[in-house]
Amino acid sequence: MMPQNLTSISEFLLLGFSEDPELQPLLFGLFLSTYLITVTGNLLIILAVTSDSHLYSPMYFFLSNLSLADIGFISTTVTKMLVNIQTQRKSITYVGCLTQVSFFYLFGSPDSLLRTTMAYDRFVAICHPLHYTVIMNPRLFGLLVLISFLISLLVSQLHLSMVLPLTFCTDVEVPHFFCDPPQLFNFPCSDTCTNTILLYCFSAIFRGGPVSGILCSYTQIFSSIQRVSSSGGNYKGFSTCGSHLSVVCLFYGTGLGVYLSSAVSSSARKGTGASVMYTMVTPMLNPFIYSLRNRDIKRALQKILTR
Repeated sequence: MMPQNLTSISEFLLLGFSEDPELQPLLFGLFLSTYLITVTGNLLIILAVTSDSHLYSPMYFFLSNLSLADIGFISTTVTKMLVNIQTQRKSITYVGCLTQVSFFYLFGSPDSLLRTTMAYDRFVAICHPLHYTVIMNPRLFGLLVLISFLISLLVSQLHLSMVLPLTFCTDVEVPHFFCDPPQLFNFPCSDTCTNTILLYCFSAIFRGGPVSGILCSYTQIFSSIQRVSSSGGNYKGFSTCGSHLSVVCLFYGTGLGVYLSSAVSSSARKGTGASVMYTMVTPMLNPFIYSLRNRDIKRALQKILTR
């Protein structure tokens, strides 16, 4: 079969999770519930932070931006899957696939970069409390968020530029619920060796860098907490940082599993389950772990509901 130019292919087929008609209502209800919980929880965080002047601080500013990124991140993938399940179609247009690739990294990259800035914020607050207001001034934390989104835009365009030159054969069936470059690289008629190498190089730089920053910050934080004489202070510090670090491990661990499984095998849907964890479950857990357990956030939400 002769390869065709990518622009001549009008659509791809996203095979999703299962082709069993009896499972479709269950999958639709499960993922719709997850989506609504995620969007509602993150919107409440944004509303609480923007409406309460007591929450105008670096930590809550980072949280509100993380919530915004999570809403865009889950909306990029889940909404199309819900539409396909409801209409009993599996197709996505060529333009829609490229748009999904672009927005997936545009909203997914801030998720990791903002976690790094939040880890740095906690590091300064715990290890250098007397200099916190001087170091984390409005100019710095505003600049950190701006840089995070600019880097995300760069990452998005780099991944899009790797997909655009690919040539595919007809009837491309992607064993996934969204267009992800590691999966798309398994189906072109053209050679993708260079693209694959670049993909993993970009992943090592733009994912390995934030992971190193997070681990370094939390190592210093745990070391500082251990020097606290109060057992109550120890427990509170470990509980807060431990829950944050667990979400980081879930996000990066499952993401790494997806990329490694795509490198080892290109025939099965091995990465689909892991993708659910970092594209749906992690954004859903963020409001509960980062914010809804926080007394200040709860107080701000109670004020909003009282009004």
